[in-house]
Amino acid sequence: MPLEPQPAAANGILSTPPSWRAGVLAGVKHGFFGREGGVSTGIYASLNAGTGSDDDPANVLENRRRIAAAFGVERDHLVGVHQVHSPTVVFIEEPWTGERPRADALVTTTPNLAISILTADCTPILFADAQAGVIGAAHAGWRGAIGGVIESTVRLMEERGAQRERIAAAIGPCIHQASYEVGPEFEAEFLAADANYARYFVPGAGDRRLFDLPKFCADRLSAAGAMQIETLPLDTYTHATQLHSHRRSVHEKAGDYGRNCSVIMLSDDV
Repeated sequence: MPLEPQPAAANGILSTPPSWRAGVLAGVKHGFFGREGGVSTGIYASLNAGTGSDDDPANVLENRRRIAAAFGVERDHLVGVHQVHSPTVVFIEEPWTGERPRADALVTTTPNLAISILTADCTPILFADAQAGVIGAAHAGWRGAIGGVIESTVRLMEERGAQRERIAAAIGPCIHQASYEVGPEFEAEFLAADANYARYFVPGAGDRRLFDLPKFCADRLSAAGAMQIETLPLDTYTHATQLHSHRRSVHEKAGDYGRNCSVIMLSDDV
């Protein structure tokens, strides 16, 4: 799946960095950004959007400015939350003026506000009811996904005017089953919640299991009422030159890792 350059903003500033886009969100401006098109170096090369990383803060700010500029907005209009692997979703109408709330999803109806999620193996999900003008972005690691962050996002979108059956949702780059090896205690936690969750696990080496995080998220989306769901075929662990991965950094003993940025924005320019 090729990276695509973001279309140039109306004022002509910056047509990069490139991103992946989903067909189900074709009517809404969005992008799943990976490692390309930034200024960071070393293990963070090159587009690291993570303010929580140990990267040079000036490089992170420049990377975030580039992502914002690809959407034709100032850097302060690229907004996110302090992600904590929770089911909490917040509604946002303008850029935060103080500390970001501790949450794992955002919903907005405000044009030209680029809501974003940072990931490095967890699942980024972008949502839109284009007809109602309601969008969302969620960070769904396994803990947030089983805890209900997907359902919370759909519920808040509905409260703000969306209709579940019109919501399109795109699952962006995340760790896929072939790369997601877990222990028996991990599987046991899922089976304790619902014995039917066994279908998301297949045998790995020894007592290891392989967990299908994107399929789990897609099924939760479907159960929540989303009718249009797309999963991008991009494994963060295996696409080493294109995507940041926490698990890969651990295996390589890198010490830290960059963050991928997934963004969606209401705009007349799609």
